[in-house]
Amino acid sequence: MRLLRFLIAAVCALAALTLPGVAAAPARAAAAPPQTVPALRQWTAGSGAYTFTDTSRIAVDPASAARLGDEAATLADDLAARTGRTVAVVTGAPATGDIALGLGDTTLPAEGYRMTVGAAVTIRAGTDTGAFYGTRTLLQLLHQSASVPAGTAVDWPTKPERGLMIDQGRKFFTVAWVGQHIKELAYLKLNYFHFHLSDTFGFRLESSTHPEIVSTDHYTKQDIADLVALGQRYHVTIVPEIDTPGHMNAILAAHPELRLKNRSGTASAEFIDLSLPGSYTLIKDLVNEYLPLFPARYWHIGADEYVTDYGSYPQLLTYARAHYGPGATAKDTYYGYVNWADALVRAGGKTTRMWNDGIKSGDGTVTPNADIVVEYWYNYGLTPQQLAAAGHTVANESWTPTYYVLGGAKPDTRWMYETWTPDLFQGGATLSDPVRNPGSLIHVWCDNPGAETEDQIAGGIMYPLRGLAQQTWGSPKPVASYAAFTPIVAAVGHNPAWPGLSQPGNLARNRPTTASSTETANFPPASATDGDPATRWSSAYSDPQWLQVDLGSAQSVSRVVLRWEAAYGKAFQIQLSDDATVWRTLYSTTGGSGGVQDLTGLSGSGRYIRLYATRRGTSYGYSLYEFEAYGGQLSGTHTLTAAGQALDDPASSPASGAPDGSAHQRSQVG
Repeated sequence: MRLLRFLIAAVCALAALTLPGVAAAPARAAAAPPQTVPALRQWTAGSGAYTFTDTSRIAVDPASAARLGDEAATLADDLAARTGRTVAVVTGAPATGDIALGLGDTTLPAEGYRMTVGAAVTIRAGTDTGAFYGTRTLLQLLHQSASVPAGTAVDWPTKPERGLMIDQGRKFFTVAWVGQHIKELAYLKLNYFHFHLSDTFGFRLESSTHPEIVSTDHYTKQDIADLVALGQRYHVTIVPEIDTPGHMNAILAAHPELRLKNRSGTASAEFIDLSLPGSYTLIKDLVNEYLPLFPARYWHIGADEYVTDYGSYPQLLTYARAHYGPGATAKDTYYGYVNWADALVRAGGKTTRMWNDGIKSGDGTVTPNADIVVEYWYNYGLTPQQLAAAGHTVANESWTPTYYVLGGAKPDTRWMYETWTPDLFQGGATLSDPVRNPGSLIHVWCDNPGAETEDQIAGGIMYPLRGLAQQTWGSPKPVASYAAFTPIVAAVGHNPAWPGLSQPGNLARNRPTTASSTETANFPPASATDGDPATRWSSAYSDPQWLQVDLGSAQSVSRVVLRWEAAYGKAFQIQLSDDATVWRTLYSTTGGSGGVQDLTGLSGSGRYIRLYATRRGTSYGYSLYEFEAYGGQLSGTHTLTAAGQALDDPASSPASGAPDGSAHQRSQVG
């Protein structure tokens, strides 16, 4: 959709947010806050820790039970996905180890929450949304450990819109993929999902008024209803876009009589003729059919990249002068259409959104209605400040750094994290009143739909989504550099229901992982052992290279699975070591084939395992989605005895059967 590739050099500092009733955070806390994405806005450390156990429950304040029942049930489902057991939901006071949910904290903003960690965890907010975000923070912490340090978090976002757009018009995304990302957005406290449902290669919605325009791969109305319900449960708003009056190829293929023709009679494949009554009838049919399907307060009309040379279409000038007066220009037909569509949307009780590129100065006598939210994606026409002065809310959807184009440009996530803020628009523009900018999204544009699979896209947007989550939430950044941020991202991981995370018996999963090199910070070594088939480690473009995993203790290894990206190893060895210095070869090949290599029948043991690669299969480096190791039991003899007490045998134990002396020597669910 977007045809430009430029970089922005301007920078903008994010102003500190101070809210009534919420004290400013100290410059340096007594202890570092727990790691979350986005980072906590405020953290006051306490003494001790909370531990989630196999008896932990969710306890809902009786005064809030009617409003927080859904949030409690969702948290219970997420904890069940994380732990593999049912977590009870009760009404009443919490016991030690429980998670308490309640409302009534009127000092917080609408999406804010207060989380107090002690013998139990208590999450209180002024709204159910705020309480829900508190549960997302807790899920991230429990992903890292069953124990959470004691303290109090007070947290709220800067921007009210934070999320993702996907171009379903050009590439069909399965219902499962969309559902996974609704949960993923919520896990990161992102709340807005923009469905771009029609474009060059497809129209993706079941239609009763115009079934002739619907592509083979499409969503049924029940699919949409299910996704909307999932979004409501996870506090993610789904906003639809039927792109008009340009990018209408799929619709116009079934209605060639409505194609815009130039003065020589050549018909456009993508522009609808706004001088024809039938064009308005068709669009009205679709908008009125779908308005009830999406309960969100917004409807996106598109309105981008329509005609550039209006002089080639004299019928547009004739139409404009007939409807808007003798002084009207051909461009007024476009502006008039925008206002006509806005009236249609407003009649359905919603607010219109549109892209910014068609709104210019001095090319018409009609101006777009001020109630339309303008999404600013590139510095064409009016500036963000001029749009705001005309009465518009102006969302920052700038090409740099939010555009992820299949087969094309990708977000500069390092610049996003280290320099950009949501109030820095394309071209370095800003608004005098940042409140007029509701926020920003990551935009997946499928200009080349076959260039990437769904899994590749999921992996490609993983880090940009997390960079955007941090910047739009607006809390103090946990670390200054993007390179230091990526290990935090890896530690926080994915939502509990993320697919592919289950690898029973994988000794390497989530173990400390290092490498000889990393191509960029987006592809760290930990991504090869995080259990996520969409993330990957990628090395420098040279030989040799290695990827090393600390298994924590001596382990027997009988099988290794290498899940290569396109950049694979032609010649490599799998090696084991007791001290990460002296290595023994477990497997060796000079004929590696890439893809998924399942190496079985191996026999060896060691605390450390590594891939040692000496010849690349491509001109790039080495790139692994996953490095998995399987085997048997701990090597050596581990005699577990204790004098009348439970006993741990942790990885750090200096000798087999040595008690660690901890007070929590019991089974725990991580």
